[in-house]
Amino acid sequence: MTPPFCSQQAKVTPAAAEEESLCPNKTWDTASFLDNFPNAHPTSSFQDSGTSFEFTTGVLLCFSRTLNFGSHQCSMALGGMLRNAAATYLHLVGSLQRKNAGASLTRCLHQTLTMQKQLQARRLDKIDKNPWVVFTKLASECDAVNLGQGFPDFPPPDFAVEAFQHAVSGDFMLNQYTMAFGYPPLTKILASFFGKLLGQELHPLENVLVTVGAYGALFTAFQALVDEGDEVIIIEPSFDCYEPMTLMAGGRPVFVSLKLTPTKDRELDSSSAWQLDPTELASKFTSRTKALILNTPNNPLGKVFSKAELELVASLCQQHDVVCISDEVYQWLVYDGCQHISIATLPGMWERTLTIGSAGKTFSVTGWKVGWVLGPDRLLKHLRTVHQNSVFHCPTQNQAAVAQSFQREQLHFGQPSSYFLQFPQAMQRKRDHMIQSLQSVGLRPVISQGSYFLITDISDFKSRMPDLPGAVDEPYDSRFVKWMIKNKGLVAIPVSIFYSQSHQKHVDHYIRFCFVKDESTLQAMDKKLQEWKAELGA
Repeated sequence: MTPPFCSQQAKVTPAAAEEESLCPNKTWDTASFLDNFPNAHPTSSFQDSGTSFEFTTGVLLCFSRTLNFGSHQCSMALGGMLRNAAATYLHLVGSLQRKNAGASLTRCLHQTLTMQKQLQARRLDKIDKNPWVVFTKLASECDAVNLGQGFPDFPPPDFAVEAFQHAVSGDFMLNQYTMAFGYPPLTKILASFFGKLLGQELHPLENVLVTVGAYGALFTAFQALVDEGDEVIIIEPSFDCYEPMTLMAGGRPVFVSLKLTPTKDRELDSSSAWQLDPTELASKFTSRTKALILNTPNNPLGKVFSKAELELVASLCQQHDVVCISDEVYQWLVYDGCQHISIATLPGMWERTLTIGSAGKTFSVTGWKVGWVLGPDRLLKHLRTVHQNSVFHCPTQNQAAVAQSFQREQLHFGQPSSYFLQFPQAMQRKRDHMIQSLQSVGLRPVISQGSYFLITDISDFKSRMPDLPGAVDEPYDSRFVKWMIKNKGLVAIPVSIFYSQSHQKHVDHYIRFCFVKDESTLQAMDKKLQEWKAELGA
């Protein structure tokens, strides 16, 4: 039987569709067609002999490799969603009405089953690639010694573990929500502890916000304060989340690089030799500058900013009415007698500074994901708005454990028994161990003043091995790290990822190592380096 909307029966396969439309040269009976599909009605969407069609999502058709319009049946498992079937039908009818004889039915089906609208928001453009995924995956595949990622692979201090166990097994109400902006005992101890350090009377509800790690604190700050078109000054090298967070908020990152003043030949450089150029920094401030992001001690460099450098930054921020977002997660990890200074303690800076901290870095518990922001209520109230409309709340038990850990530290602070004194001493020994070991194969470490990290100059290898495999535009340090993972069993991170794209070529002779590792990990590193040294001597 011939269907009422086509003057003769048509059996169509994908192959046949290459040569003809579903009903070639036949009369298209609009009224009869609509009778067969009650959810279709004329509009001006598609034109055929002066008649138009629009189909609602109530239209459902099944397609198989053979469509038999004579029997009014289609043999195919439904399988697809209603909207996919409707989209498919719309596309086929459009093809019929345009009489596109060259279109493949198979190709049409594929195209219509793929959503045509752009799925991702524009704010995600150009920030989807993550270098950590690449190097972590490669390290796992090669069973290499992981000195790349910044986390301790040794246990946290006993008092922190005990605090967490108590939080989990003690008060059952710690399994429930607490106050959105922070577990009260934690906000109270943070206000008390850091208030003395910052020289401020901190109110637990107004000057403290607990976040999902320092990462969450940073994201909340950018979302709360950076608007479309605002400029954010980023001091390079910088942690690689600052740029994408600026872009996601609609801001424009403006980069200024620390400049190295090399030491004498044969002496190792210090991270203190990387300094801001006052004139260049001043030139980056404009009427559109909204914020400056400061990281001290710096990741990846390990630089601890001096008081003079902080005063320069503070002066420019005040002169141009700019907020300072100060990432101070490594504040307790300073070496060789260096002193960490919070920029919020400088005259005139408390009212325009957000100070960010991390329990993960403070107590070697990076998986707990508890961070905080300290600052004036006039700034924090906007962060609270973002917080309550996004994550809303951080895990209660984790916060309880951090609160108890700080309470313990407050009793010992400033004494030989203080964890904040003992921990950096232990990490300095690990840093010195790594520096000595890396030199054995011709690497030139930069002596880190603070943080988990040090960077190493690989210029000698770049001159001896300039043509390592990799993409044409891939920085040398990235290619070197991949080669080292595969051939030497050691993982590092290329320093170029901590720079904006236009500056990467100037620093592609450095790689970053994490020395906050267990003794067994450092011994495994030593073994790999000794094997490498033997190969060099062969």
